[in-house]
Amino acid sequence: MDTILSAVLSELSTRSIHFFISKISKPVPLDVEDCLRRVLLRAQVIMDEAMGRHITNQAMLLQLIVLRDAMHRGYYMLDTFRYQHHDEEETKDEDLANCMFGRQMEAQLVINFLLHTDRHEGEDLGLLPIVGPGQVGKTTLVAHVCKNERVRGHFSKILFFYIHNFTNDEVSNFEKACATEHQNHMSNSNIDRGLLVVVELIGDFNEDAWNRIYRASKQYMPTGSKIIVTSRSDKIVKFGTTQALTLKYLSHESYWYFFKTLTFGSTDPKMHPRLTRLAMLISKMLNSSLIAGNITACVLSDNFDVHFWGKVLTFFRGYFQRHVSRFGEHPIDLLCQNKPAHIARMTIPSEEFMVQRQNECSLEEEVPQITFKDVMFGSVKPHEKFEVLTWKARIPPYYSRVYTCEIQKLKTTASKRKRSTKNGSTLC
Repeated sequence: MDTILSAVLSELSTRSIHFFISKISKPVPLDVEDCLRRVLLRAQVIMDEAMGRHITNQAMLLQLIVLRDAMHRGYYMLDTFRYQHHDEEETKDEDLANCMFGRQMEAQLVINFLLHTDRHEGEDLGLLPIVGPGQVGKTTLVAHVCKNERVRGHFSKILFFYIHNFTNDEVSNFEKACATEHQNHMSNSNIDRGLLVVVELIGDFNEDAWNRIYRASKQYMPTGSKIIVTSRSDKIVKFGTTQALTLKYLSHESYWYFFKTLTFGSTDPKMHPRLTRLAMLISKMLNSSLIAGNITACVLSDNFDVHFWGKVLTFFRGYFQRHVSRFGEHPIDLLCQNKPAHIARMTIPSEEFMVQRQNECSLEEEVPQITFKDVMFGSVKPHEKFEVLTWKARIPPYYSRVYTCEIQKLKTTASKRKRSTKNGSTLC
């Protein structure tokens, strides 16, 4: 009965939010704004209650995802209306690490798959593919799922594997690791519990190599074991024993909710309307990148000053426009595709650095002390070729993302003018 009631309230709240959003898009009377605020509060209560429950009904989870997205749209429209009159002031000013945002329902879908026992599933080893573009949050989602107490109690051990290019060495190492775990499991008191194997596919998909990996898993994994595979490629989907989970970038409205929470923390944004308006404009430029959002929010929260935030906005606006003009694509889009990108430096305009390669490092590997934030927004002086730490997870498996970069000097106006006067004439 509680589930049916929650579903009805969720549907009513979703429809109400959509109705008031359509109203608030036009000139807004205060009573419409107040009504939307009350509906959003009701939706938030439903979401908070759902977070405290173990929901196994997949249709209910999908309905909650719709409600969550509608709620984010509603909050975004409220903030847009509330702070839009600060545009003119902003123009003049131009001259939470352990938490997973916006993926709780998706995490519950994964948990349901892991805890579900199907006596009729035959000899197939349960496999859930999780697919989506680069830096969309696949690894983070799985890390939070593996942190769940029910999941950790359900499996005797959780194993993490990274397959970069499906080389013979990588596949052979996987097979050997499975055989070793099989021997250890047979002598373990938890023999009645299966293993959870998490495989992150980073490079291009190779079907023959994957078949070797899956055969090794079936041969050595005990009954009750499950596999989660994350990949950018949709080719892994057909190998799943259940429907694949596809992650997409956060909508602009959801991304603003995420960015605002990171930037302001426990500070009420309503107390800083000019800063909030600047933050909204900055968030629009970050193309829903979770890594860019974390770095930028950290930069802003370190300096709660409207002039500094205006400077960051101006820097981003000029840099992104120049990059698109020179290379045809937004630098964040290139980084998400694991392609090289040129990065401007806010404090040293005469320099930029190019991200040449991206790597994911395990907890055992040494990572650089210098961070992406230090180079882009600070005044550090790295060597011509260097590595920067871009992201460091604070939950298992504690992976880090490292960029290999190279400093590049920009041609200044003065040097161009000097070359133009070399033959005795000046170009103005």
